[in-house]
Amino acid sequence: MKKRIISTLVVLALLFSMLIGCMFSGGDDDANLNIIDDNYRNYYEIFVGSFYDSDGDGMGDLNGVTEKLDYITDLGCNGIWLMPIMPSPTYHKYDVEDYENVDSAYGTAEDFKKLVDACHEKGIRLVIDLVMNHSSSKHPWFTQACEYLAGLKDGEQPDLSVCPYAGYYNFSNEKVSQTYYQVPGTTNWWYEGSFWSEMPDLNMENDAVRKEFENIADYWMDLGVDGFRMDAAMHYTENATVANSDVLNWYYTYCKKRNPEFYMVSEVWASENVIADYYGSETPSMFNFDAGTAKGKLSATRKGDPNILVNAMLKYQQDFSAKNPDYIDAPFLTNHDMGRIANVLVNDPEKIKVAAGLLMTMNGSPFVYYGEEIGMNSAGTKDENKRIPMVWSKTDNTGMTDGPADMDQGIESPFEGVDVQEQDEDSILNYYKRALRLRNENPEIARGTIEKIDSLCDGSVAAITKTYDKSTIGIVYQLGDSNSFVNIGDTQLADAELVGYLTLKSKEEVRLTQGQLEMPAKSIAIVRLPKQE
Repeated sequence: MKKRIISTLVVLALLFSMLIGCMFSGGDDDANLNIIDDNYRNYYEIFVGSFYDSDGDGMGDLNGVTEKLDYITDLGCNGIWLMPIMPSPTYHKYDVEDYENVDSAYGTAEDFKKLVDACHEKGIRLVIDLVMNHSSSKHPWFTQACEYLAGLKDGEQPDLSVCPYAGYYNFSNEKVSQTYYQVPGTTNWWYEGSFWSEMPDLNMENDAVRKEFENIADYWMDLGVDGFRMDAAMHYTENATVANSDVLNWYYTYCKKRNPEFYMVSEVWASENVIADYYGSETPSMFNFDAGTAKGKLSATRKGDPNILVNAMLKYQQDFSAKNPDYIDAPFLTNHDMGRIANVLVNDPEKIKVAAGLLMTMNGSPFVYYGEEIGMNSAGTKDENKRIPMVWSKTDNTGMTDGPADMDQGIESPFEGVDVQEQDEDSILNYYKRALRLRNENPEIARGTIEKIDSLCDGSVAAITKTYDKSTIGIVYQLGDSNSFVNIGDTQLADAELVGYLTLKSKEEVRLTQGQLEMPAKSIAIVRLPKQE
């Protein structure tokens, strides 16, 4: 009898241990998940050409993305942003030749539809890049307009009834600025190209151009696309916030009529106050460049002061909601246009983990750039070096891509590939999984109204509450270099219970005893107050 009791106690202890592991370490038990099916998502940004090669030709492809959907969902993401997939003469594909097709290097429209359907089966929403500021110089709209202008006599003005495409771009019979280039075959016509001569700017004030883009939206939405990432939204008219916001509002309104759950996130690479102004467009999301980038608030917090981020989050809440009460912040660490976060943090795995943990406690829909979750590197300022092949393995070449043709060779990640990191409980990858799981267990993290707990905000410690749907959680940050006790018993968190945490090592624990949080170095704790009735 005694042996049977001891055996039963051992089993119960093991079950309890497994339960705690699932709660706090991102285990396989889905009992604690609380994922709401709305436009608050955890997004994964993919450069298709460097992600996964399904057919062995060295080029990543859409079928490769489909093959890796289980990896993405296991990571904890339920949204995907695909960088441009439309036909283009360049590797990056931000100069589109045909807006209603898939680049053959990536696959076919049928492959894309297969990907969309597979995403939806797994609860993933798919957003694609839409480049509306400019087209390729090889787009038929532009080539036909240039041919027409080249045939005009000196002093003759274009007749849009003869060639409507002459109104699709910003043509002028004088060189307005250094970003204007001579129309081929003419000596007296120029066109605007803000980024490059081979990316002529479209005239978004032209009704015919707007109609073209409504048809383009129809094409992709018919294929099942859930949203658009709006490239270069500040440049439809150069740095004209009101005019550009009007463009975003028009397009979002059109898409929402077709799909009430349609999502739009826009690139406004600017200061926090300018981003706030663009929320006046009444579109849901702007990338938070104030939080991201090498000099953003997330990176600045690496100095060990979480109050930098806490104060920034309060400001975002105040300023963004003033312009659009329904805004959904879109924070990120780095993206395809900048050096990777591993480089910014000099390949320090602890700092990389902390940056990820901070990102995953922010409101809105966080975006993870492919490979960020395994500490991949970039090199220098060359764009190709920021889009190198995803490191699935350092020993098995299955699915590995060749990467952009002009990238520098020898860019090595100091960390292992996915295959090894998946087996290491203390890897960067498994830290990301735990951080994303906390978001998927606690919807207040993404959606809650933030309040600062001033008495707990000092030095390397900071604390906030987030309230959503009458439920309140507390997030306590302890970014010091050693263990620390944080007294929450004298605050509004006095009755809270510990529901999750992030620590640098999987075997480290946060404990809550009689109002005292015992927190290891560089850890984050999530506590929950009894729900209000």
